[in-house]
Amino acid sequence: MLATGALTITFGQRETSDFWADALKRWWQTVKGEMGHIKRLVVYLDNGPENAGNRTQWLKRMIEMADWSGLAIRLVYYPAYHSKYNPIEHCWGVLEQKWGGALLNGLKVILQQARRMTWRGRHPVVKRLEGDYPDGVRLSRAEMKPYEARLQRSKTLPKYDITIKPLLPVRQVS
Repeated sequence: MLATGALTITFGQRETSDFWADALKRWWQTVKGEMGHIKRLVVYLDNGPENAGNRTQWLKRMIEMADWSGLAIRLVYYPAYHSKYNPIEHCWGVLEQKWGGALLNGLKVILQQARRMTWRGRHPVVKRLEGDYPDGVRLSRAEMKPYEARLQRSKTLPKYDITIKPLLPVRQVS
């Protein structure tokens, strides 16, 4: 979290759009008690293959996240080759230094090493996300059409700035 410097690192077997979405949902479940006043979540991303602004499964899952959480979600992407501006890249550098010559021969060792690192003077929260995350999950154009209608893309940077507003719950009139 940029505002507080708190860091959560989630590890799993495979990095996919669904893994990213599940990790974000799990993170929100753990912090919403202290952050419940927040109505908008800004997620800074590197435009990788799992979370790109044209990745159908990722966008579908972020729309579902917005509706589930009630948060407006803004996806802001760093342009290609601009990782030096992305704070998470600095974090990975610290983690790589911590791993420095350690033999990463099992998940237990990886998790222990990650828990021992410090980021802005604090140890990160380190989690493991279980689950099977198959590669290549995509929506067809027809399947994506209702989801695409929910995306508010920036007029000037449509690939790099996307806002998703949650659907408001339907109130029943008695």
